Amino acid sequence: MKPSFHPFASCIIQITVLAFLLGGCGPSPEAQATMTATAQTATAAMWTNTFTSTATFTSTYTYTPTLTSTSTPTLTPTITSTPTITPSPTFDFPKVTVNVPNAACLYGPAKSYLWKFDLSQGDKGFVGGRAPVGNWLYVKFERWNDYCWVSPYVVDVVGDVKKLLVQQIRLPITNALYAAPKNVVALRNGDQVTVTWDEVWMTEDDDNGYFMDIWVCQGGNYVWMPVGRLELPDQYHTSYTFTDQAGCSQPSGGKLYTVEKHGYTSPVDIPWPPYDQ
Repeated sequence: MKPSFHPFASCIIQITVLAFLLGGCGPSPEAQATMTATAQTATAAMWTNTFTSTATFTSTYTYTPTLTSTSTPTLTPTITSTPTITPSPTFDFPKVTVNVPNAACLYGPAKSYLWKFDLSQGDKGFVGGRAPVGNWLYVKFERWNDYCWVSPYVVDVVGDVKKLLVQQIRLPITNALYAAPKNVVALRNGDQVTVTWDEVWMTEDDDNGYFMDIWVCQGGNYVWMPVGRLELPDQYHTSYTFTDQAGCSQPSGGKLYTVEKHGYTSPVDIPWPPYDQ
């Protein structure tokens, strides 16, 4: 607040000063001091305190509503029962035991194939498959680390071999030492077809002759005729004659291999003559 000066006080001051000037030899300093103090007191009494009001801002609270979240219901999952898996019974492969003093386990399901393992009476194993044609068994014996083919007539079988899958024949192919037969010719004379080829030289130790994988028609039936170590035992047997008749829907024919003790050479297709030639 700013104090306002009263007009009457101003007049008193002016008169006091004038009297001092006119008096020349005026009052003593003590009297002057007394007079000055009296004048100031009177002047102060004449002050009027004027208050200027200051506007005070009063805030008005505005209510802002608070949104209340609405909870979203959480779905409770429905418990679905987990089916119990019933294990399938493990297939029990048929077991075999060799029932003759000595036998052979071969590279294929016929006596004409190359010898693979020796078998002795009492040897045991399990059957892993059956032949595409015939009743030979694909067996893994306990004392050998690989499968081979065995005749069902030299083993006793426990189990049902009819439930086994057909096992394809896989021959060991080797061309490192010897070549496949060359100049292979097949000539027909009525129902007889004779196949000939050039001799393949082999050492006496390696020589196992030749092998022919042949299908012919006999009596209206398509017949598989493997010919090998029994019929063509060495390199010097270079021909063989088959009976092949009419009456089958599939064509006759087959393949020829050179056989040495380590395996078979790559096969050669036989140019089989049709029946009406």
